[in-house]
Amino acid sequence: MRPLSYILPFIIILIPALAGASTGSEHSSNITHMMTKLVFEIGVIIFAAKMGGILAEKLKMPSVLGELTAGIVIGPYALGVLVLPGFPDGLFPISTVTALPVSPELYGFATIASIILLFAAGLETDFSMFLKYSVTGLVLGIGGVVASFITGALTAVYFLQVPFMAPQALFLGVMSTATSVGITARILSERRKMDSPEGVSIMAGAVIDDILGIIILAIVLGISAAASHGNSETGVNWTNIGYVAAKAIGVWFFFTFIGIVFAYKISNFLKMFKSISTFSVMSLGLAFILAGIFEKAGLAMIVGAYVMGLSLSRTDLSFVIHDKLHTIQLFLVPIFFTVMGMLVNPKTLMSREILMFGAVYTVGAVLAKIIGCGIPAFALKFNSLGALRIGLGMVPRGEVALIIAGIGLSYGILDNTVFGVGIMMTLLTTLIAPPLLNLSLKSDKTGTRKAVEENKQITTTFAAPSSSLTKILEDRILENFHKEGFFINLIHTNVNNYHLKKDTINITLTVSQFVIEFKTDEADLPFVKNVIYETLLNFKTAITEVQSIVDSLDMRNEIVGKGRSNKHEVRRHLDPNHIIIQLQSKTKDEIIRKLVSVFKNSDQINNQDDIISTLLEREKVMSTGLADGIAIPHAKSEHVKSIQLAIGLAPEGIDFESLDGKPSEIFFLILSPLNENSSHLQMMSNITSIFYEKMNRKALLACTSTQSVLNFFAK
Repeated sequence: MRPLSYILPFIIILIPALAGASTGSEHSSNITHMMTKLVFEIGVIIFAAKMGGILAEKLKMPSVLGELTAGIVIGPYALGVLVLPGFPDGLFPISTVTALPVSPELYGFATIASIILLFAAGLETDFSMFLKYSVTGLVLGIGGVVASFITGALTAVYFLQVPFMAPQALFLGVMSTATSVGITARILSERRKMDSPEGVSIMAGAVIDDILGIIILAIVLGISAAASHGNSETGVNWTNIGYVAAKAIGVWFFFTFIGIVFAYKISNFLKMFKSISTFSVMSLGLAFILAGIFEKAGLAMIVGAYVMGLSLSRTDLSFVIHDKLHTIQLFLVPIFFTVMGMLVNPKTLMSREILMFGAVYTVGAVLAKIIGCGIPAFALKFNSLGALRIGLGMVPRGEVALIIAGIGLSYGILDNTVFGVGIMMTLLTTLIAPPLLNLSLKSDKTGTRKAVEENKQITTTFAAPSSSLTKILEDRILENFHKEGFFINLIHTNVNNYHLKKDTINITLTVSQFVIEFKTDEADLPFVKNVIYETLLNFKTAITEVQSIVDSLDMRNEIVGKGRSNKHEVRRHLDPNHIIIQLQSKTKDEIIRKLVSVFKNSDQINNQDDIISTLLEREKVMSTGLADGIAIPHAKSEHVKSIQLAIGLAPEGIDFESLDGKPSEIFFLILSPLNENSSHLQMMSNITSIFYEKMNRKALLACTSTQSVLNFFAK
C-alpha cells in the first residue's frame, strides 16, 4: 500500500487540472496541446519502462523484456485508449496521421533513441579485436547471416504466401540476421570467458554480423523502394537490384573508410574543446549528421550512427564519450523499447496461425545461428562444445532487430501482424539463449581441439595488505594516469574495471579488495611499472606527512565533541537482537568477535571471519577506543549489504586501548557496504555527539534490558 500512498496526492492534484482541460477538436492542431500531450506521454512511458524493467530483473530476465511488455500494456491496443480526464481518446490513441499506431512525435523520440543506441554500439566495438580475429569473425558472421536470412525469408514465403524477393520476406530475413551480444557478453564476463577463444570469436563474429546485417538492411530498403515504384508483373529487375546493392555497399564503405582513416583527426578536433562533456555531446552531433546523410543516400539512419561510433571506437575518446552519454541512454533507450512494444497489437497474435508463424520463425532463428555459426566454427579450430557455445552466443536478438522491425513498420513494408511476429522472435531468443549458454559454460572442458596460444597481453599483479590501502592506491594510480593524459572509463561489475586509453596505448586495470591487476601489451609494461613505482614513492612520502599531522592533534578532543545528534537515526538502524547488555570480554579481539557474532542470523551480513579481519586491521592503524569510555569499532566490507549497528555495554570497563588511556564502557560496532553510499561517517559523528554529554553515557549504562536501550534511543 505504501507506493499508492505516495502517488495518491499527485493523482488528487492532477485530476481537477486534467478535468478542466479543454478537449475540443479545435485544439487537435494546436502545437501547445500536442506538446502538452507529448509531455504526459513521455512521463508515463518513463515510469512504465522503469517499473517493467525492474520487474523483469527481479524475475532474472533482461530489463528490455519488461520495457517491451510495459509498452504493450500501456499502448494504443490496450490501456492507451482508456478515457482519462483531459484525454477523451486516451493518452495513447491509435494515430490516424501515419501508418504507425503511435503519434509522429512519440516515434520521433524512438528514432532519436535508436540513433544513440547504434552510435553507442559502434563505440563499444573493439576494432583491434575485430582486425585480429577478422578471419574467424568473417567466417562466423557470414555463416550466421546467410543461414538466418534464408531461414527467415523462407518462413515468410511459406506463411505469407509471397515470393522470396518480396519486401516482407526480405525484411523478415534481415530482421533474423541481427545479433545482440549484450546479454551474451555479461554471461561471458561473469564466467570469466570473455578472453576465451569462444568469447573472442563470438564478439568478433558479432561485429561482422552487425556490419553485414546493416549492409543487407540498406540493400533491402533500396529493393523495397524500387519495388514500390516498379511493375510487379515484369518480375525481378536484377540490374536495378545490383545497382541498389552496389550503391548501398559503396556509400557504407566510403564513409566507413573515411571515418576509420581520419578517426584520429576527428578525435584531435574534438579534443580542441577541452571539456569531456562538450566533446562527448559534439561527437553525438556528428553521429546525428552522419545518420541524416545516410538516410538521404537511401540507407537507414542507424547505419550512419553505427559508422560514426565505429570510427571513434579506435580513438582514446571512445570510453569517455560512451560514459558521458550513458545518462542520455538511460533516459532514451527505455523509451525506445517501450514505444516498440506499443506498436504491437496483441489481438493479431492470438490466432493459431500467427502463433504458429511466430513459433516457426523463432525456432528457425535459433537453429540458423547455432548451425550457421556452429558449423564454420567446427571447421576452424573449435570442437563440438566450442561450436555449440559460439552458436548459442550468437542466438539472442535485441535492439538491432527491434530497430529493423520499427523501420519496416514505418516504411509500410510490414503490417502489425508481421511486426508482432518479429517482436515475438526477439523476446523468445533473448529468453532462450542465456540459460543454455550458461549451461554450456559450466563445463571446464576446452572448446578448442588444440591448445590455444596464450594472449600476448601481460598481466601484472600487485597485492595490498588491506582493502583500505587498495582503495587509496587505486585513487593515486588513476590520478597519475590522468596526469599522463589517459582517458579513464569505469565499468561497474563486482570489482572495479577500468579501461585506460591514450592514443594507441590500451590498459585494463582491475581492482578487487586486496589486488590491483594490470593487463597491457608487453611494450607498455615498463611504463605501467614506472607508474606503480612513482605512486608508491609518493604514497610513502604522504604517509610520513600524515603521521606528523596525526601526532600533532589531540584526537580525544577532536573526535568526541558536541555536534548534531539524532537518537532516532540510531534507533532506525538498531535491531533488538544486536544489543548486548553485559559484554563479557577481556581483550580487544574478544570484544570485536562478540559484537560481530550478534549478526550470525542476519541476512545482511555474510563471511563474519573476513569482517572480523577487516575490523582488526583497522585497529592496527589507530584504536577506535575514543575518550570518555566510548569505543566505535567500524569497517566497510563487501560482505555487508546495508549499514548495520551493534551495541555492547560494559559498565565495569574493558581495556580497548582508548585514546585517553581509560577503560571503555560503551561499544558501538558500525558495519557498512564497501562500494555503496551509506551514512557511515554520519553515524559515527551522530554517536559521538550523543555521548559527548555525560548524562547520556550514564543513562545508557544504567539500562538493564534490551527494551530499555531501545527506549533510550526512542526518546
